Amino acid sequence: MTRRRDPHRSAYGPYAGGDPLAPPVDLGEALAAIGEDVMAGYSPERAMREFLRRGGQTQRGLDDLARQVAERRRELLQRHNLDGTMQQVKELLDKAVLAERKQLARDLDDDARFQEMRLDGLPPSPAAAVSSLSDYQWRSSEAREAYDQIKDLLGREMLDQRFAGMKQALEGATDEDRDRINEMLGDLNDLLEKHRMGEDTDQDFADFMAKHGDFFPENPQNVDELIDTLAQRAAAAQRMLNSMTPEQRAELMALSQQAFGSPQLMDSLSRLDANLQMLRPGEDWSGGERFQGDEGLGLGDGTGVFQDLAELDALSEQLGQSYPGARMDDIDLEALMRQLGEEASVDARTLAQIEKELRESGLLQRSSDGSLRLSPKAMRQLGKSLLRDVADRMSGRTGQRDLRQAGAAGEPSGASRPWEFGDTETWDVTRTVTNAVQRTVSRGESVRGGIRLELEDIEIVETEARTQAAVALLVDTSFSMAMDGRWLPMKRTALALHQLVSTQFRGDKLQLIAFGRRAQVMDIEELTGLEPLWDKGTNLHHALLLANRHFRKHPSMRPVVLIVTDGEPTSHLESNGRVFFDYPPHPVTIAQTVAELDATARLGAQVTFFRLGDDPGLARFIDQMARRADGRVVAPEADDLGAAVVGSYLGSRSRGAGGFGAGGFGGGGYGGSTWRSAWTDF
Repeated sequence: MTRRRDPHRSAYGPYAGGDPLAPPVDLGEALAAIGEDVMAGYSPERAMREFLRRGGQTQRGLDDLARQVAERRRELLQRHNLDGTMQQVKELLDKAVLAERKQLARDLDDDARFQEMRLDGLPPSPAAAVSSLSDYQWRSSEAREAYDQIKDLLGREMLDQRFAGMKQALEGATDEDRDRINEMLGDLNDLLEKHRMGEDTDQDFADFMAKHGDFFPENPQNVDELIDTLAQRAAAAQRMLNSMTPEQRAELMALSQQAFGSPQLMDSLSRLDANLQMLRPGEDWSGGERFQGDEGLGLGDGTGVFQDLAELDALSEQLGQSYPGARMDDIDLEALMRQLGEEASVDARTLAQIEKELRESGLLQRSSDGSLRLSPKAMRQLGKSLLRDVADRMSGRTGQRDLRQAGAAGEPSGASRPWEFGDTETWDVTRTVTNAVQRTVSRGESVRGGIRLELEDIEIVETEARTQAAVALLVDTSFSMAMDGRWLPMKRTALALHQLVSTQFRGDKLQLIAFGRRAQVMDIEELTGLEPLWDKGTNLHHALLLANRHFRKHPSMRPVVLIVTDGEPTSHLESNGRVFFDYPPHPVTIAQTVAELDATARLGAQVTFFRLGDDPGLARFIDQMARRADGRVVAPEADDLGAAVVGSYLGSRSRGAGGFGAGGFGGGGYGGSTWRSAWTDF
């Protein structure tokens, strides 16, 4: 029998979605930044990496986190030095010698004088002094205790280098504790040597952990995890030793033999290091650092600092994302939190989420060759953003600027009519609801409980037919456009105009034509991803040929040509299909371009030139061309190019059949009354 769930009962469980109060990631900002870089010539993959590297307005990027990692690393090196253990040994030795001298001064026998002479003859090296006192018969109990502390300290420090936390855990250790440690080291070396020979079993590891597991708080689950943990710390200990001066290393090696008063510990540790180096040769056993600070580090703490340095180096590489196949998931968030705090970890997690959602949201997609590209969805969102920017420049107002009506439907006439199958016009809500109320009341029904719409109630807004336009946007893609910083504004302009036409004036036919040494028709994705090339030549003749072909394909539409250029024509298409180039412009090139412009004018096209730059020769040529075609010239700044082109299109488009030749740039603003009528809802 199936048990049905009570709908009034709630089930609770742990929340596994991260911080529930954290704001959602801003893909809009990321997409805008990525789109800008793609249009500037970056690949989408590189553009995404650049955004993750830079971050957003309120989001730290990988560069900021990497800088913090570098600062943390530098701070560790500048704060510490490696003399901590040696300084502690020296302090304990001085304490022991001073206490012994005080006791000898009170004793009057000849042996006391002999012992004073022995203390006077101690070598200056702390290691040599500790070694020479190994058989000394201490008279002072305070001195004997201080000397025993040296041996105990050395033993605990040596163990703390290999097993984190041993220094504190073994404070005040008994002989029984030391024997147990020696037994653990012997069993550990036996296990590692069997593993190295391939002779160990899972039971061997289980037996070892059952006997000595309290020495390993990391709780390794198998012998490989055990080896990894030990090898990382042992390698850090070796790097610390490599970083010492030769004198410091010699002192430490001499002192290490006094650990716990017996060389047995050092022999076991040396055997352990040899086993770990053979089992994990990939660890960094040869590196070193230069410490410059005043805060001394003991052997155990110093090994921990070297582990921190290794972790910081790994984080630096992960945050750099410069290796093949790098992904944000590679970043060790727990290590980042340990080194830089929770805020840094949250920033990295947010960046990883942005990368994941960009890849999974459909904004980026794989092309046939495996590379990333902006998807049509991303192009639409980017175009919408650029169109808003254009609207800001054109209107000078802020706030909501979304168009509410598609231009292809025409202008409202003020009347309405019953809906028929296939109609796409907007509902007349007032008339529709009124019809439903009247129908309900006429049937003697009450409207207090609400009304129900029926198909016969629906009325739509009547619109007047609007003349459609065939629009050709001709954009100069010669190298001078990129060299003079006009490449990105040109692409932004094309994308904004494409977004406007494809969403608000769907009945219009827009063709994008790029012209450098030769011209070609491009779709918006191709033009957006076009990289600047060293392309000598400005072939306006070929571009006009393609534009006229576009107009002839749509004879019932009103032709509009918008030309963006920063140079005079320097190439043309010959009858055999070859490109002719010459600079300064050849008379034949000028003649061919003018002839094709005349053909454009005979088709009834409205022509607008958008002249970029201040070249007087170009200005004279463009002015003459515009007068010949009864067109207009606009000379915007590069940042205002999009507003100028869109404003010209709207100014022409919204005047309908009677006003296409009147122009859209009047009254010193973009579009004059045309702007106000076409963008009322912005």
